[in-house]
Amino acid sequence: MAPQYPTKKRKAITHDSPEADKLVLSDGGGDLHAGFLDGIISQGEGEASSPENTDESAYDEEDNDDGLKSSEEGFDSDEIPSDDEGEKRTNNGLNGPAQSNLDLIAGDEDTELPPNHTVTEDANGNPRYIYQDIDPVYASDDSEAPETTNTIGNIPLSFYDSYPHIGYDINGKKIARPAKGEALDALLDSIDIPKGWTGLTDPNTGKPLELSEQELNLLKRIQMNEVGEEGYEPYPATVEYFTGKTELMPLSAAPEPKRRFVPSKHEAKRVMKIVKAIREGRILPYKPPQEEIKDDFSVPHYDVWANEAPRPDHAMNVPAPKIPPPGYDESYHPPPEYLPDTKEKKAWEEADDEDRPKDYLPTDHSSLRKVPGYDKLIKEKFERCLDLYLAPRVRRSKLNIDPESLLPKLPSPDELRPFPTTCATIFRGHVGRVRSLAVDPSGIWLASGGDDGMIRVWELLTGRQLWHAKISSEDAVNVVRWRPGTDAVILSAAAGDNLYFVIPPVTSPEVEDRSNTILDEGFGYASAKPSSDSMAKSPVTQWIRPTSARLTDAGVLLKTHLRSTIRVVSWHRRGDYLTTVSPSGQSSSVAIHTLSKHLTQQPFRRLKGLPQSAQFHPTKPIFFVATQRTIRSYDLSKQELLKIILPGARWISSFDVHPLGDNLIVGSYDKRLLWHDLDLSVRPYKTLRYHKKAIRQVKFHGGGMPLFADASDDGSLQIFHGKVVGDMMENATIVPVKVLRGHGVMGSLGVLDLDWHPREPWCVSAGADGTCRLWT
Repeated sequence: MAPQYPTKKRKAITHDSPEADKLVLSDGGGDLHAGFLDGIISQGEGEASSPENTDESAYDEEDNDDGLKSSEEGFDSDEIPSDDEGEKRTNNGLNGPAQSNLDLIAGDEDTELPPNHTVTEDANGNPRYIYQDIDPVYASDDSEAPETTNTIGNIPLSFYDSYPHIGYDINGKKIARPAKGEALDALLDSIDIPKGWTGLTDPNTGKPLELSEQELNLLKRIQMNEVGEEGYEPYPATVEYFTGKTELMPLSAAPEPKRRFVPSKHEAKRVMKIVKAIREGRILPYKPPQEEIKDDFSVPHYDVWANEAPRPDHAMNVPAPKIPPPGYDESYHPPPEYLPDTKEKKAWEEADDEDRPKDYLPTDHSSLRKVPGYDKLIKEKFERCLDLYLAPRVRRSKLNIDPESLLPKLPSPDELRPFPTTCATIFRGHVGRVRSLAVDPSGIWLASGGDDGMIRVWELLTGRQLWHAKISSEDAVNVVRWRPGTDAVILSAAAGDNLYFVIPPVTSPEVEDRSNTILDEGFGYASAKPSSDSMAKSPVTQWIRPTSARLTDAGVLLKTHLRSTIRVVSWHRRGDYLTTVSPSGQSSSVAIHTLSKHLTQQPFRRLKGLPQSAQFHPTKPIFFVATQRTIRSYDLSKQELLKIILPGARWISSFDVHPLGDNLIVGSYDKRLLWHDLDLSVRPYKTLRYHKKAIRQVKFHGGGMPLFADASDDGSLQIFHGKVVGDMMENATIVPVKVLRGHGVMGSLGVLDLDWHPREPWCVSAGADGTCRLWT
């Protein structure tokens, strides 16, 4: 609460004065002094002040004129001055030049001005004159000055916190405190922020402080650690005062002075002085101060056993430790039972020094004079000198661990049978390399394709060729794959940038009819599909029938054309979808085809890396795409990236997904086979190196047997036993069981492709030597 001071209220002094009336109502004339009029006006205003201004403090009233105090002390507040006293006060207050001016005013009564005052009655019923405020208009010196609303000066606004006003204006009137809105009004004001709003309060007026746009921009630049002045460049362009161009001609043709080639004699003298000081010992090289270990003599040390004397046995008596007495085996003539036999003596000599149970070997001598000298005396003295001269050496004990015990316990290959071990059948007939092969889902036929552009179908058990067709005379058949399922027999083959669908005439007429129906469904879908507008995109590929009658008669019934050479073909488990990979196709390198609709889609506009292979997940709607260094898995239903698998290989050649879908194997051109556990990590779980050249193909057994194999350019196949269990606490067991050799290496190429029998533990391989082999 603000301090309260005793106030002295002044009563308004009213009296009847004809002279004063004449002074106020008359015309001032040309001889009226400006300073005198100001004095009269200020006095009139002071007398006509409202009762509200009587709340001034005592220390404010003490600054008033002393003459006014003396004039008021003559009577009490309730007394009314008489006419004589009023005349005396008037005469005493106006004398000298002021009196003469009054006489001039009173004498000039020719012109009359309208009164600038109002007459009221005070509390005692006497007349009271209230004069109007003078408007200075433009003749005043204050017309150009800024309007000062609050005249409290440098007094903090917090002094008025307990009052309803915040100061006084130029006329002495109170300035009311601005009203503050409620919480809702403040919230609305905060939402609708006016232009120039800062949220601050002006300390002089107590009103919200509003800044101009220029001031707000200045504060914003300062907040952003920028220069306040707009247009200032803190980093001006460098002015090249000296050119960096090498001049061909020198600036001066004067020859080089001799002092630039002759050593300085002054520097030689300085160096010789330093050398002389070093030789005389006046300059010593810097040596780091050695840390001296000082004994703390304040702590007393006692030798407990300094004066050891025999004492009787007592609990508080601790005798000095003594060396144990020598045993029987340390004697020069020990008993026979302490002497080692030949096997123990040989084992002691072959053991290392730190592994020997004793430093000596018990020896029997018939007499003491026959005991020889200590044979290790010189060696021990020498080692002791080395310890004192060099440093104490740490003797590390050698671990006698059998290296075989560190290897994991793997089962014997005989316990992991059956797996292929021997070559049962050799398929010959291709000219050049056999690039691809596949065993049909029934396990009866084998399809192969090679550099001669031929597709051949063999009987798997006998090796007899059943059918062949030449689909290309220019391009090699890079890949052949059978459609999954036994309800129809459809073979897909890729030669160059064309994908062919073939029905070999090796099955029954009923199966051929069902196969033809599946291939022809797409044409019916295309004709029944409603026509789209002209703005629709054109199809990626065209599904057509081969124009050659020779191919149609051979069983090639459908063909689609892509933009680049096809290297990989992989079918979905349902047999309606298949994917192709063309590494040189860039944005169209990976395509997904729908057989029942004759539709081709390119799911990736831009793929990071050069694609190498692609496969569908065996049980889930997941699509795997392998580039040179990574394998990405995508969710086809959500159309999002699930995981990026990092095998760590320099160049991935192929990969295959386990039938259960939780593991996959990756083959690379840098001779590594990598096993990935998708539930464990994106990094390889096992890295196997068993080949001397690049690995071309890897494959899991799809018939439920824990087998997988890889094919390499060194002409061999490596068969592995890979056991995968559903228990998350047990890792996969990988055991190499057999190496199959038989293919020849032609032009640094060995085995190019392999496949498993759908039910039996049989493996089929295709080599660069032009043969296919069945391993059983």
